[in-house]
Amino acid sequence: MYDYHVHSNYSDGDFLRRMIDAAEAAGLDGVGIADHCNVFPADDARRHRRALGFNLDITYERRREAIADAREDAAVEVFDAVEMDYHPDHEAEVAAFLDDADFDYAVGSVHDLDGVNVHFESHFADLSAATRRELVDRYFEKLVALADAELFEIAAHPDLVERNRHLRGLATDDHYERVADAFAGSRTVPEINAGRLLGDYGEFHPAPAFLDTLADRGVEVTVGTDSHDPDAIAPRIDGIEAELAERGLEPVTISE
Repeated sequence: MYDYHVHSNYSDGDFLRRMIDAAEAAGLDGVGIADHCNVFPADDARRHRRALGFNLDITYERRREAIADAREDAAVEVFDAVEMDYHPDHEAEVAAFLDDADFDYAVGSVHDLDGVNVHFESHFADLSAATRRELVDRYFEKLVALADAELFEIAAHPDLVERNRHLRGLATDDHYERVADAFAGSRTVPEINAGRLLGDYGEFHPAPAFLDTLADRGVEVTVGTDSHDPDAIAPRIDGIEAELAERGLEPVTISE
């Protein structure tokens, strides 16, 4: 079992060594340190990076040295990865950075709608129902574009809008079918993501109906706990293993 999506103190997670030790304690064979990264050139994106301290575009070489040090005595395989923000307008910048940085693999994510992170629920609370539906349409259009671009090995939390109470439940079968068709023809593999499994949302990404559609299209999946805290890795892995066993799914191995 490989967990290809955890975070460290190089973005918004706990100390790198603690995350690796927790992966080992959870019985994993490998763990991917996939910290957040954004290379969009717009001024607001730069301000956002500075405000949050998401500076992996600057610090990835230092983190790579720390990963190399950890590998010397780690009992699990440790991957030097990235969770990269994606937008169709900035494919050239993303591609150039990934080519230069040469990570073991890249995870692509759609986090923003109209320049606002989907997690900022208050922004979406007062929007009209029609506007919220349009934003969910736009989210899935970006996800299709991400699959078509084939810049990434993995697509993270492929229905992230479900985490937002004001956007939840607006995805349709048509959305799922279009995205599943895109992944069926792409080298990019969506993940089963347990990032909100233990919280109020209490579900995996993709949601059950979406995962059914992916399975019907023969789309394979990887595993990502999306953990920021070492204590979250083991229970999220337990939940993923139970889900895989129930569905008879064998996750694909991205790198060994």
